[in-house]
Amino acid sequence: MIGILVAERLPLVRRGLVASLECEADLKVVADVGSGEEVVPSALKHEPDTAVIDLDLPGVDGFAVALRLHEKAPGCRVLLLSRRPNPGQVRRAFAVHALGFMSLDVAPEQLADGVRRVAAGRRAVDSELVVAALESAENPLTRRELDVLRLTARGARSNEIADQLFLSVGTVRNHMSRIMCKTHARNRLDAVRIAGDAGWL
Repeated sequence: MIGILVAERLPLVRRGLVASLECEADLKVVADVGSGEEVVPSALKHEPDTAVIDLDLPGVDGFAVALRLHEKAPGCRVLLLSRRPNPGQVRRAFAVHALGFMSLDVAPEQLADGVRRVAAGRRAVDSELVVAALESAENPLTRRELDVLRLTARGARSNEIADQLFLSVGTVRNHMSRIMCKTHARNRLDAVRIAGDAGWL
């Protein structure tokens, strides 16, 4: 019997995941939680074999949770779920030691099979996403450019970014110009979207 922890922020979706997985004779949901902060304590208490984690958890996102689980409960293998999967997310999933990465749109039997593969220590990732991740470009942005873009993604203006990073407003604007050039973005929001989809942020 494979013990599973389910972490999903929406109660209705969480109940659906639990019900779907428990239809399988060899799968048992031992715990389900609705936020990132609950995952590690729950995993330490219930000792599941696998955690099925939504990327969009409140508090701590799925990537950070996967990394914490790897550090605190390495026996619990992770399968991440995304509402809008993209190659960048696959690269980030591998970077935080997740073995599985799937869309929330997968059929119940595919999710169950993915859980079995992950519990056995094998990868469970859509092959097209893997190929796209391998073919996607490496991050061309410097660490400072990423700092500027992350603050931009949070809605900070140039003067606010300058204050937080101890830069001049002119330097921040120069960074943004280089970011848009490197990402081929039309504007700041487009640069944030492109970098987010590529998994650079």
